[in-house]
Amino acid sequence: MNIPPVSIAAVKQALIEQYAEARLRWRASMLWGTRGVGKSSIVRQVAEHFNAPLIDLRLTTIEPVDIRGAIYADDRQQKTVWFPPEFLPTQDQPEGILFLDELTAADQRLQISAYSLILDRRVGNYRLPDGWLIVAAGNAAYHGAVSHDMGTALADRMFHFNVHSVIDAFLDYALENDFAPEIMAYLKVRPDKLDDTHSQLANDHLVGASPRGWEDISNVLKSGISEAAHRVFVQGRIGAANAAEFFGVLREIQAGTDVLRLLEAEPGEATAALLPATLDGLYGMIYGLLAAATDQQRMARALEIVDQLPDINTPEPLPIREAQTLSMELLFQKALERGLEAAILDSSTYRRYLEQRELDG
Repeated sequence: MNIPPVSIAAVKQALIEQYAEARLRWRASMLWGTRGVGKSSIVRQVAEHFNAPLIDLRLTTIEPVDIRGAIYADDRQQKTVWFPPEFLPTQDQPEGILFLDELTAADQRLQISAYSLILDRRVGNYRLPDGWLIVAAGNAAYHGAVSHDMGTALADRMFHFNVHSVIDAFLDYALENDFAPEIMAYLKVRPDKLDDTHSQLANDHLVGASPRGWEDISNVLKSGISEAAHRVFVQGRIGAANAAEFFGVLREIQAGTDVLRLLEAEPGEATAALLPATLDGLYGMIYGLLAAATDQQRMARALEIVDQLPDINTPEPLPIREAQTLSMELLFQKALERGLEAAILDSSTYRRYLEQRELDG
């Protein structure tokens, strides 16, 4: 594919700007990307951003006649007439987003009807209102999904985005949606495990790791099911090998730091004694603190703990300065979202952090 890869966050911003520019809404956009990368999610988020109606058509679940509509005989006109389907926007709905998902996987007869909407913004006698943006999504053949080739005539009438998984964008999404902190800590240390589609296809495996899969695993970890069930569900979602590595790191994260004990410990030696000694434990602690910092008192205490990270005593070199910067940024972001910024701004720890940032340039 001769389209450079872009992050899901970049595509979301591009679609927001496209929708805001009336002239650009006339040209459809096509999102290419592997499963679980978040294509459908960002289309929904763009619609929510503008409080605009969204019509989401999963093309693999409908028939060609569903788009073209039904034909009937009009005795008065002595003609056959098409009735458009009820799910397409009417002229009294002047603006919105029409999302044609799984375009490349749809039956080719159905694609003909979908292509009419994309090419001409009409199908049969139906005409799409001018204010509507068409966004399509699908997989290329090399993504390992069912995919029909797209002709150049259609491709030439669309903006194309080659959507790739980017760990920072995923972690931002995970923070916004309250993922289990263990998931975020694991993927911060093992970003290559966010999406292993290529390895999955090369080894002919049925399942593998994907952004959507990690969201499911977060829900598993946050549920009340037993530890034995955890293992069964995780293995069944991302495969045995990925699950084995994940649980190995998970044991280390959970054994490294008891975040609740750390929050209750006195500053100084008592805190230093509880700080993690491994990279996995360090990031496990960071995301654990982030999840636990739900009020002013805990937010302020989390800052004190981050300030003591240089007290970690371990023969293994750890990225302490990087960890402090990440922690401060994440805590400040959460404080702004939760109305807890006073705990940050009134903190001597945060002031020292800013002073050090200025010295470091």
